[in-house]
Amino acid sequence: MYKFLKYTLILFIVSLGLISCKQKLSNKIKVGFSQAMTTDDWRKQMNSSMKIEASLRPEVDLTIKDANNSIEKQIEDIEGFISNKVDVIIVSPIQSKPLTAVVEKSIKAGIPVLIVDRKIEGENYTAYLGADNIEIGRIAARYIISHGKGSGKIIEITGANGSSPAYERSLGFDQIIKENKRFKIEKIIFGDWEKESVKAPLKAILLQNPDIEYIFAHNDRMALSAWETAKTAGLEKKIKFIGVDGLNTVNGGIELVKNGVLDGTVLYPTGGNEALKLALKMYYKEAVAKNNILNTIVIDKNNAEIIENQMDKVDQQQTVIESQQGAIKVQEREYASQNNLVRLLSFFLVIILSLTIYSIYSTISISKKKKQLEKINQTVIDQNNEIQEMAQLAAKSNEAKLNFFTGLSHEFKTPITLIMSYVESLIENEKIKGTALIDEVKLIHKNSNRLLRLINQLLDFRKIEEQKFTLRASSTKIYDFTNEVMANFKGEAARRNIDFQLSCKNKNLELFIDRSLMDKVYFNLLSNAFKFTPDNGKISISIVENQDNTVQIHFKDSGIGIPDDELSNVFDPFFRASNNNKNSSGIGLHLSKEFVLLHQGIIELKSKQGSEFVITLLKGSSHLQPGEIIQKAENLTSIPNLITDNLNIEPDLKESSIISDAEKHTLLIIEDNVDLVNFLKAKLSNEYVVYNSDGSDAIQKALEIIPDIIICDINLVDKDGYEISKELKKDLRSSHIPIIILTAQSNKESVLKGLQSGVDQYLTKPFSLSILKQSISSLLFNREKLRYYYTNNIYRVEPESKFGNQEQSFITKMNDIIKKNVENPKFSVEDLADKLGVSRVQLYRKVKAIIGINISDHINNVKLEKAAELLKLNNMNISEIAYSLGFSSPNYFSTAFKNKFGISPKEYKSSN
Repeated sequence: MYKFLKYTLILFIVSLGLISCKQKLSNKIKVGFSQAMTTDDWRKQMNSSMKIEASLRPEVDLTIKDANNSIEKQIEDIEGFISNKVDVIIVSPIQSKPLTAVVEKSIKAGIPVLIVDRKIEGENYTAYLGADNIEIGRIAARYIISHGKGSGKIIEITGANGSSPAYERSLGFDQIIKENKRFKIEKIIFGDWEKESVKAPLKAILLQNPDIEYIFAHNDRMALSAWETAKTAGLEKKIKFIGVDGLNTVNGGIELVKNGVLDGTVLYPTGGNEALKLALKMYYKEAVAKNNILNTIVIDKNNAEIIENQMDKVDQQQTVIESQQGAIKVQEREYASQNNLVRLLSFFLVIILSLTIYSIYSTISISKKKKQLEKINQTVIDQNNEIQEMAQLAAKSNEAKLNFFTGLSHEFKTPITLIMSYVESLIENEKIKGTALIDEVKLIHKNSNRLLRLINQLLDFRKIEEQKFTLRASSTKIYDFTNEVMANFKGEAARRNIDFQLSCKNKNLELFIDRSLMDKVYFNLLSNAFKFTPDNGKISISIVENQDNTVQIHFKDSGIGIPDDELSNVFDPFFRASNNNKNSSGIGLHLSKEFVLLHQGIIELKSKQGSEFVITLLKGSSHLQPGEIIQKAENLTSIPNLITDNLNIEPDLKESSIISDAEKHTLLIIEDNVDLVNFLKAKLSNEYVVYNSDGSDAIQKALEIIPDIIICDINLVDKDGYEISKELKKDLRSSHIPIIILTAQSNKESVLKGLQSGVDQYLTKPFSLSILKQSISSLLFNREKLRYYYTNNIYRVEPESKFGNQEQSFITKMNDIIKKNVENPKFSVEDLADKLGVSRVQLYRKVKAIIGINISDHINNVKLEKAAELLKLNNMNISEIAYSLGFSSPNYFSTAFKNKFGISPKEYKSSN
């Protein structure tokens, strides 16, 4: 009896505890969410993240109401939340103004309101959570400006009228576009967030404006519709499309970017879990900011796959969490069922059995929890591994950014080419010489040279980072070398009354240096010295021989110096001293140190009453590798007076006398920079008939024109210059045409790739016009030599020749066909072209380019050669030979034969 009472008391206490737990569960925090998202994918993503967050918080009772894009239904749902006295209301407004009154009603009822995604009129709400739609518009505009290279014309497709995201995205986008004069919003289409609102108005606009470069849509669905509309007009490849949302779904923004439909999409985060966390803070009356902004990024082809993988991982983790929460709910239901059973059996004498069952259940539950903890621990380990992988991906992304930076630096060289070309032409213009304008023009030229040097310095920095510099050292008289560099600064020294001196006891001292790299070191050190030395100051260079087989070069100035605590940082990339208020890239001294280290030398800094840089170099060449030494010193180009990197030639040539178009060679320029094309046309049209192509139709135009020579850029709109050159050199119709590559890419790999693609000359921007003209003349002269060879050996062409296999094959094949049909009177030029697989016009131009005569004359020459053979055999009379070879009459045959051989057929037959 005692045991029975004991167990009954225990069961009663347990029952009281269970009842207390149920009461606590019934006192949950009620959160109402009025959903207004208009797409299934967004709605699912938002609701899923909020439900998962709620499932992790047992004290939360979350109710989601979907207004199905009806403002009346949304107001009704919020009114219901107020009536049910929920603790917090979360609202995603369909429209701003209609919801203002009902939100104010909730605030007056003491229920805090969190506005998500879209704002309402006024500020009468507790807090706002969402992405910064103004910033989203700005990000899209900045992306377009940084990538735009074409017309700069933009079409904007907005969201629904009255929607705050639509208004704010347009506001931010317009702000940035107006700051850049090259870009302009041509048209604005007022959409309603759906695809069908875009097609009709966009089609009409594209028909009137086919040169639109970018279309910015306020969401990815409208961006996809814009792409489909452009596709019907055949403009989908010319126009670039930017959207907003970046959902990881079928036909979502990420998939569209990966498939090349969109060039980019701005991620618009849902923030479901953040919304619930913020709502709970509001419930517990914690300090909450009025505006809470979610972060966003641009998703393009560089990071789409990374972000997709990250989102997939998040989805997988959410699925795991949902399954775990489902298991917990099942356990809760089992627990409640068993609790009721225990309470029912409390009236019977089965207390011990009930406790035993409960004990077993608890043991199993603890075991399951332990396994769950082990799984969570493993998940943490896996996530750590994923973070490391993401770090590697980030490193690759950084490398891609650096490559973009290098490519952009190369692109700067084209406009500098144009600036310096025209400026040098002005300097040489007799009308300007001796006028006040000449000083201003020279100032432009000086600063253009400075800009070119800065760009080259940026490219040098990239090469140093990739360790692509190879030393090319030669024996150099260091005193003479220093004097040459100093000559470029003596004008500045005289103008500012700076005492600029060089001292050296042994003026015949020779060191092995790379003149080009050491010139850049000198230039950086002297530029800094002149920049920070005041007028009437002093700058000196002294060269000192030491007993330990070293030479020290001291650069000392009387400038502002560098603080002692910053001396160790001056050679770090992008470092600027705290007392430096002048413009500086921060990489000049870093490059100087790297270049000195390539020489196995040392550079040091002392700063006392100014700055003193000391370069220590070894004598002789034993410290250098054999591959780092060259026999002949390269020309010094510290401040070039022309638009080339390493040659010292006058920038302009005297224009040749005007000749007729019929006497000119034809020149095809394949270049997408209109200004550069116009410059080259202006400079070359007196000597050549100039055609041009932007690269999109380069091969077709080359085969149509069959020009005498081609100038081609590398970075073009469709195929690059390497591909175009390779295809033209492989094609029998165009293989004889000399090709000059003219590009900003000057590294060894690019030059080698160009030569491998079959080009005849490789010139880099900025370029010397005189060198370009001479290169064209030399290549045409070599082509004339080749033509002379073929003209004088046309009937004795061997299968292999030092002049090129393709031309040999063409001439050999053509002659074989003519000889096989020489006795066919119906054989024509059209028949020959058909057998060679070319058009009649292409055959004419090809033959004219190679042997200098037209194809009809060449066929007649072959026939006359055959006639000479037949006359030697003496088996046929002259009339028979004439008619057998297709000549219209014996008289015409005799005239043609005499013109070629100098004697009549009869005389030729008698002499043989």
